[in-house]
Amino acid sequence: MSKTKKKTIDHVLRSTWQSVAKMYNEEAAKYNGTMAVGFALLSIDPKKGTPSTSLGPKMGMEATSLSRTLKTMEIKNLITRKPHPIDRRSVLIHLTELGKKHRASSKAAVMKFNDKVLEVIGNESLENFHNVIENINEIIETKKVF
Repeated sequence: MSKTKKKTIDHVLRSTWQSVAKMYNEEAAKYNGTMAVGFALLSIDPKKGTPSTSLGPKMGMEATSLSRTLKTMEIKNLITRKPHPIDRRSVLIHLTELGKKHRASSKAAVMKFNDKVLEVIGNESLENFHNVIENINEIIETKKVF
């Protein structure tokens, strides 16, 4: 690509994320799942459960999308909802045995992708990538743009 036609940072991030999401959705479809369900499985503490109110921010999902995802997971017997033992107004999301099994598959898929990226680009490039992403997040979080 010529220097005058470089893509913007947001274009590269968005198109790369779309490719990653497509790859994970294709893999999840083999197990009758979606990337969102796999991500939710990985975000739920397999031993203690996770408060439903902390899942959305943890996953970067809007409440309505998260509600749909959790409802799907409940229907597929991947999770159960239980009252929080201390704050009875809150609900803890727990993995079922099937949910734990699917979580392990999701984790294996994520690790396989990470290992492949590391194998192809090397540790130094991966560290540089992480540093760049952290810096971009810091720029956004400290509102240094607008």
